[in-house]
Amino acid sequence: MGGDLQGRTMLITGANTGIGRATALALGARGARLFLACRSEAKTGPVLAEITAAGGPLATFLPLDLADLEAVRASAADFLEQGEALDVLIANAGVGGQRGLSAQGFELTFGVNHLGHFLYTTTLLPALRAGGPGRVVVLASDEHYKAKGIDWEALRRPTKSYTGLPEYAVSKLCNVLFAQELARRVASQGITTYAVHPGVVASDIYRRLPGPLEALAKLFMKSTEEGAQTSIWCATDPSLATESGQYYEKCAPRAPNPVATPELASELWARSEAWTARAPSGTARPSGPSTARSPRARRSPG
Repeated sequence: MGGDLQGRTMLITGANTGIGRATALALGARGARLFLACRSEAKTGPVLAEITAAGGPLATFLPLDLADLEAVRASAADFLEQGEALDVLIANAGVGGQRGLSAQGFELTFGVNHLGHFLYTTTLLPALRAGGPGRVVVLASDEHYKAKGIDWEALRRPTKSYTGLPEYAVSKLCNVLFAQELARRVASQGITTYAVHPGVVASDIYRRLPGPLEALAKLFMKSTEEGAQTSIWCATDPSLATESGQYYEKCAPRAPNPVATPELASELWARSEAWTARAPSGTARPSGPSTARSPRARRSPG
């Protein structure tokens, strides 16, 4: 998979902008068959058109709202209905500096960055097994080093901090833990996992920060194309076929936060499984903003 990606199917979340867009364009240019899972079809359309215009294969839009677990299930079902084997899933989408609750009542950044991706990835495991060998690339961040652990109760309350950045650090720790635990659980299934720090990138993840903070945050940052390189490397490089569960920066492994232990990863997995399980019929779910199901999958022209 290091060169020609023709015949390979890859799904990227949040591919309409930023690092996800740069990743999609690069992989499409190498011939990968792409599914772009995003919230907005209107904002994803130009990326689909760019892939087609550059001579890439047919690319498909999948509606995905990671802040609503029911929408996550619907998006995964949309993909599974295509009957495609999946070679690579890149869990790229994320939010930072936002405050509030997800549709099911989880702290918003945790709900989007970890819990939505947890449900999406685990639901798509049959397609990844069918693609075999499959890869899961999870965008984390070196901000995870700032997290001292996980306050489980805080994950069920609205964002406490003004900037949302402490919550972002916890969500990125969860990304690292998820990649580690997933690697242990699918080791015999032909699936490998990679947690990635893209570098400090001037992406749209900072768009909800207060104006002065956003401008300050983007000073001296990498371009999105530069930030996509480690994700692309983990998704395609043949030398990584036997590595799994590690954390990478600048296309090289790096030791994660010492609090990222197997015990904490196992507990996060167990809680995530319980939190993403469907409630029995007639059971009220935690309060939070409702999100209508997005349109069905749409393909790029061509």
